[in-house]
Amino acid sequence: MNYSNVIGQADSKIRLQNMVEENRVPHALLFKGPEGCGNLPLAIAFATHLLCKQKTPQGACGTCSSCVQSNKLTHPDLHLVFPIVLSKDVRNSDYWVKEFRAAFLKNPYLNLEDWFIEISAENKQPVIGTDEAADILRKLSYTSFEGQYKILLMWLPEKMNAEAANKILKVLEEPSDNTIFILVSHQPDQLLSTILSRVQQVPLVKLRNEEIASALQTAHGKTKEEAEQMALLADGNFNEALRMLEEDTLGDDLTSHFQNFMRLAFSFDFAKVQAWVEENASLGREKQKRFFQYGLEVFRDCLMYNYGNRDLVRLSGSERSFLEKFAPFVNQKNYEKLIEEFNSNYYYIERNANPKILFMDLFIKCNALIAPPKRS
Repeated sequence: MNYSNVIGQADSKIRLQNMVEENRVPHALLFKGPEGCGNLPLAIAFATHLLCKQKTPQGACGTCSSCVQSNKLTHPDLHLVFPIVLSKDVRNSDYWVKEFRAAFLKNPYLNLEDWFIEISAENKQPVIGTDEAADILRKLSYTSFEGQYKILLMWLPEKMNAEAANKILKVLEEPSDNTIFILVSHQPDQLLSTILSRVQQVPLVKLRNEEIASALQTAHGKTKEEAEQMALLADGNFNEALRMLEEDTLGDDLTSHFQNFMRLAFSFDFAKVQAWVEENASLGREKQKRFFQYGLEVFRDCLMYNYGNRDLVRLSGSERSFLEKFAPFVNQKNYEKLIEEFNSNYYYIERNANPKILFMDLFIKCNALIAPPKRS
């Protein structure tokens, strides 16, 4: 993994390259940023750069024996720690390290949900436990294999339990020579303040739509229009964009779902509403979340079409034709409430709420918001 394999984050890449080039590498760093921003692949690229035997100002050479090992996450001086499900037989990351390597190499932008699906541990509690912390201390007490750095890379340190966090804190205060801690977090506010005070933070930003779209076109062969729509729905999260590629839920399918929903919400033919609810409740959670994301974007475009610069409206073709007909039903009186309803339903779907109840409730509320009152 090299810096060039990581999407965007140009400022952070330059900062990391300068650290290595000027030999000013802190003993502990925190790569923090929102999910899908690339903090894990960037941390791996940095570790690869540190361990490389033929470093360049731009990063690792990519060809030396250390780079070959680092690219497979098998370098003996690169120790990986990540959340697992604790059991009587499984107490630390070593048990799942082969699976973690495979999951990362398949998708460097994976999230915790992806990882737990990989190990068939959905809906179980992710933990970095006390035994893991003790194992870290043991590993870091050894001499490095190749005489350079010993690197401990911990993905999602916010999942440490309190006892593990306190044990890690001790070694962060007095690390051994040439030992580098790299913490990779999406929720640094959940870490102990004493840990935060002992790490140099590397903040990463949400990816820009153009960066995601460019990657989708270059690496995945999507057309400009397809890539831009995916990027818009991904909202800065490249992992979401990759999931869309895998599930192929964009285009006319997603558009027609939203259009049918709004037409039914307006007319409220109960039999057809119920059929729509049944069909869409059976879809996967990610598809349901994307329905709400798509709706939020359409509402935004409606407001722009009605009150702003119509040239900024992103939709074209059949989508724009629908927008021109639908926009009059979205106004300053109901816009905020529509946004609130779609946002809250996205939140509830993420937390495994019953989709049939959510969709039926949303139909009723949208009918009240967009349909004209019936005359008595």
